[in-house]
Amino acid sequence: MIVPRTTRDEILSKLRAKIDRRDPIFIASAGSGLVAKLLEKAGVDCINTFSGARLRANGMGTMSMMWPILDSNQQTLDYTEQDIMPAIVGDAFVCACINANDPLRDMRTVLERLKSMGVMSVSNIGPSISYVDKDSNIYKVLVKSGVTFENEVQMLALAKEMDMVTVALAFDMEDSLQVIEQARPDIFCFHAGTTRGGLTGYDSGEQIEETARRSEEVYAAVREIAPETILVGHGAAMETPEDAQYMLDNTTGHGFWTGSSTERLPIERAVLGAATEFAGLKFND
Repeated sequence: MIVPRTTRDEILSKLRAKIDRRDPIFIASAGSGLVAKLLEKAGVDCINTFSGARLRANGMGTMSMMWPILDSNQQTLDYTEQDIMPAIVGDAFVCACINANDPLRDMRTVLERLKSMGVMSVSNIGPSISYVDKDSNIYKVLVKSGVTFENEVQMLALAKEMDMVTVALAFDMEDSLQVIEQARPDIFCFHAGTTRGGLTGYDSGEQIEETARRSEEVYAAVREIAPETILVGHGAAMETPEDAQYMLDNTTGHGFWTGSSTERLPIERAVLGAATEFAGLKFND
C-alpha cells in the first residue's frame, strides 16, 4: 500500500476554488478508518484526527482525552498512521490535532513525523488548554506549570514555517485574536462548545441562533486582522444539517467543522436501530 501524498499548495488551491464557487468548506473528525473512508466518499474536504475522536469511537466522550493517563499525541500519531491514512484515497486531506503542551516531545519532531506519514495539516486541539475554563483553579495551575495557549500558537506558527496547512481553534475572542495575530493560520475555527445530543453530548441550553451570533462576532474580529483566513464554525447547538445550514445563512464564515454530528451521533442511531431490530426477532411457533 502507498498512502497518497499532497502539498500545502494543492490543499489551499482546492479550498480557495470551493470558496470562489461559493461551496462550503467541510471539515469532519474521524476516530476510525471506516468513518474516514465514508467521510471522504461523502465529499468532505478535510478529515480531522485527534485522540478525542478515537476515544469517541470507543464510546467515550471527547473530553476523556483530557485525563493525564492518556498519551494524546501517541494516540493521534498511531491511529492516524495505521487506521486513517491507509483508508483514504486522497480526495480529502488529513489534519492531525496534536497536543502542543506535551512536556515529553519536541513539536518540530512531531510535525516532521506527521509529514513523513503524509499528513500535511495540523491543528492545536489535541487537546487544547482552552477546554478548561479560564476562571477555574485548574486553569491557573496548568498555566503556572507551563501548559499554555502560547505553546499552541507557537506550534501553529512553526507548522506554517514547515509548509503545512494550519487549522487554528479557539473558544473565545481573546484566544481567537491572539492566534490570528501571532500564528496567521490558514484556517480558523471558532469552537462554540461541546456538541449536544446523543449519549455523551453536553447540552448547555444554547440555541443555534446564539451559536451563530457568537461565531459571527469572532469572525468579524478575525477578518479585521487577517481577511484572507478561511473561517469555519463548530460545536454547541450546531448538531444537525439544518443547524449547519443556519450557520451558513446567518454568518459570514466559509464552512463548518463537524465531529459528533457526522461520527458519534449517526453511529449511535444506526447501530442501535439495526441491532434493536435484530434483537426483536422471534422464532415462529
